[in-house]
Amino acid sequence: MPAPAHPRATPERRGRIAAELPWWALALPTVAFVLLLSLVLDPADAHAAVGRLPLLDVLAQLRQSLPF
Repeated sequence: MPAPAHPRATPERRGRIAAELPWWALALPTVAFVLLLSLVLDPADAHAAVGRLPLLDVLAQLRQSLPF
C-alpha cells in the first residue's frame, strides 16, 4: 500500500469557519452605538411628545451636539 505523497500539516475541520476579527472591528460599532444611544436618550430633555415626530427630536438633538 503506497503512502500519501503530501501529508496534511493541519487537521481537517468540518463544519467550522475560523474567522478572526481585530479588536477594533467590535469596539468601533459598540462605541458608535453607545454614542448614538446617549444622544437619543438624554434624560434632561425627557418630556411628552405632543404632535411632533420623534425623528425631528433626534435630528434637533444631533444638531445641538455637533460643533458647527
